[in-house]
Amino acid sequence: MIQRIALITGASRGLGAALAEDLAIRGWHVVALARTVGGLEELDDRVKALGLPGAGGLTLAPMDVTDSDAMQHLCLSIHQRWGGLQLWAHTAIHAAPLAPAGSIDAKDMAKSVATNLTATAALVPMVEPLLRAGEGQALFFDDPRAGAKFFSSYGATKAAQIAIARSWAAENAKIGPQVRIMTPDPMPTATRARFFPGEDRAPLQAPRDVARRLLAGL
Repeated sequence: MIQRIALITGASRGLGAALAEDLAIRGWHVVALARTVGGLEELDDRVKALGLPGAGGLTLAPMDVTDSDAMQHLCLSIHQRWGGLQLWAHTAIHAAPLAPAGSIDAKDMAKSVATNLTATAALVPMVEPLLRAGEGQALFFDDPRAGAKFFSSYGATKAAQIAIARSWAAENAKIGPQVRIMTPDPMPTATRARFFPGEDRAPLQAPRDVARRLLAGL
């Protein structure tokens, strides 16, 4: 059986970590990318601790999606080692602190644009040939906050990211790779805690459970 290869950008915590863990224990080899080395190591430890027969493995890639040179090197390495990808799940995001539109912090906005928009626009041309070679698909995750109070930086740049994904999906509908855009159930992540402090987290869905539903059928 040929092992399937996945790239998870933003894999150190939250949904990205849950996706990487679920894929690995199902036999995929996962290239787990994130800036947080500790989070990636904890992910690797969890997968190894399960000791499940038939489990896949992880290649940890501690790097920043905004570093175009590093991303090009990574994609070249994936091509040289495996020839292509069967899945790219893009969860890397910068969640700027909530603020009124009249008080947008220029540094936060610049980081939001760099991470949520520019990095996505740069990654799509790099990853597309890998997905075509591997007959794979791309997953994006919507969080529709555009126009909501105090979400100017995050809402605008997240919407721009999804706009790129929608264009890519439409362009490749007949030729591939398939591009899917999903809206995950609310989860008790650190990002959501910053957005909604004091929220009752009991009704929220565990990232592990959300990941399993999103990956059903793969």
